[in-house]
Amino acid sequence: MLLEKSRNVHVVKHDTNKRNFQENILMLSDLHWDNPKCDRVTLKKHLDFAKEKGYRIHINGDFFCLMQGKYDPRKAKGSIRPEHNVNNYFDAVVETAVDWFKPYAELIDVIGYGNHETNIIRRLETDPLQRFVDLLNYTAKPETPVYTGGYGGWYVISIDAKAYVIRYFHGSGGGGVVTKGHINLTRAFNMYGGFDCFTMGHVHENTERYDSISCLDRKYNPHLKEVLMLITGAYKEEYQDGYMGWHVERGAPPKAIGGRLLTLDYYKSTKTVRTIKATSTKL
Repeated sequence: MLLEKSRNVHVVKHDTNKRNFQENILMLSDLHWDNPKCDRVTLKKHLDFAKEKGYRIHINGDFFCLMQGKYDPRKAKGSIRPEHNVNNYFDAVVETAVDWFKPYAELIDVIGYGNHETNIIRRLETDPLQRFVDLLNYTAKPETPVYTGGYGGWYVISIDAKAYVIRYFHGSGGGGVVTKGHINLTRAFNMYGGFDCFTMGHVHENTERYDSISCLDRKYNPHLKEVLMLITGAYKEEYQDGYMGWHVERGAPPKAIGGRLLTLDYYKSTKTVRTIKATSTKL
């Protein structure tokens, strides 16, 4: 069961009464689905994998690219798909995306905003992401609706009242050839509290790390808590052969394609002692 507690807090509830239980979630971001450089072959492969396995999907911003509008200074004639090269550009992107993602609507829990979506809201006073989600829910009629989240928010997996708390934030800054976004993870580690996993996108890297913090339990026993820090990759590969273009000319390197698979293994050792062990792998 997926519940919307507020506009950017969503909770998945499992009442299993099982000793062991596993939840798998595709943690995705930066699809840039409408960009010609989006690797739709790989994206479809990953979505079909989730559909085959029955895995959940969380998308952390920049679902769309949306840079080819009339008043967008970033637009370029070679950066638009033929089916979107029409007078109602934004409508065409949203409507074709609904057709493409309809087979996966049952799997998608939350789609958060990225800077590409919020740019359009500021520039043109329309919300293409919310329009997409509304139309997808209307046409696909999933048993549980797809929700829009925030640019940042909370996504909680609750298994028999044991909560695994994910803090998501699309990202900020430009990343770095050397640091590859890890400075952003350190900032998040010091900025947010109460989470078991932090995930961000935006910088088009794909990596993980584990940090630990010292805590007290309810009986005042000190223990270490391991926190999983994720950066999810993109599906838009801009480097190509390194010939030219904005990405190449600013000295940015090739980027890894794909997101990450988050696996939660729940174990109940006694009536009161429950643990969730999290691991992630690159898709």
